[in-house]
Amino acid sequence: MKSLVDHLSQYAAYHRDPRNIASHFIGIPLIVVAVAVLLSRPEWSLGGLWISPAVAIALASAWFYLRLEVKLGVLMTVLMGLSVWAGHVLAQQSTMVWLSSGLAMFVIGWVIQFVGHHYEGRKPAFVDDVSGLIVGPLFVVVELAFMLGMRQELKHSIEQRCGPVTLRTHKTAH
Repeated sequence: MKSLVDHLSQYAAYHRDPRNIASHFIGIPLIVVAVAVLLSRPEWSLGGLWISPAVAIALASAWFYLRLEVKLGVLMTVLMGLSVWAGHVLAQQSTMVWLSSGLAMFVIGWVIQFVGHHYEGRKPAFVDDVSGLIVGPLFVVVELAFMLGMRQELKHSIEQRCGPVTLRTHKTAH
């Protein structure tokens, strides 16, 4: 299994422009909540608990994050739980509210992502490796930690592999 540094470095290689990283702070949470909203129907009662496809995916994601690192895994589990809770709340609304809110967040989130990748000048990481879809939310949390001055040893390890974050300039043909 790849290590935390392996996963984050592979993902970070596609995200070295600060504008692209900034777009991920908005786009990825929107997409995660949208998926939770859209997958919160149907739901089944199991021993007094509600179970939905969103819960199953959140549990699988939590397992992935916890196996990489316990501290970040616990934080990611809490964040996934909050996303599933929000999804559950919206899934209880009318079909129109549930579906339109889920689809709107999903589409807006992806549009923001692709705008960020325009600045990067590179396609999204998941195009080359589907694991980028699960690493993306972790990347956002870790980048926030870096901005807060935390986890500098992890930041250094990632930058050793893929370089620092810098503004990208694109040369255009005339």
